[in-house]
Amino acid sequence: MTLDRDSGEPDWDTPLSLTITPGLLIHALMSTASAVHTGWSSCIDDTLVLSNQIAMDDQAGHYVRLVEQEFVEDDQPGTVWHDWTLEIRIGSVLTTGHWQFPATSHPSEWDWNTREAERAFERACLLIGRRTRRGILVEEPVLEDIPRARRH
Repeated sequence: MTLDRDSGEPDWDTPLSLTITPGLLIHALMSTASAVHTGWSSCIDDTLVLSNQIAMDDQAGHYVRLVEQEFVEDDQPGTVWHDWTLEIRIGSVLTTGHWQFPATSHPSEWDWNTREAERAFERACLLIGRRTRRGILVEEPVLEDIPRARRH
């Protein structure tokens, strides 16, 4: 493909390229994550997934994925962990960040971790030319066995 610089402006479909590394992705997108790592395959267990958002680059197979999951560690069977995982696949390399805390944490922890992981996802989507929009989530109350009041 030749570029004709005398034709005015570059075509909107002009291929662009830049060099990016997992370290740069971690620095720019995952600085607030609890843990980060790279890999060749996903660390997400699909049986534990509560929600899954994915943005794909259909031509090259790259993707950005935000998964919410809960799990129990073998060495801490009494603690349920809640985890937001941002997974970025560029080529064959996965760069992953986790925002995680005990599921019994204060609601402010939930809000902060949700916000940080979602912001990282929004920014990562730009890598593959996608935009994101915020949605509304309705949470159902967790009702324990509460004695009902009786009228006399």
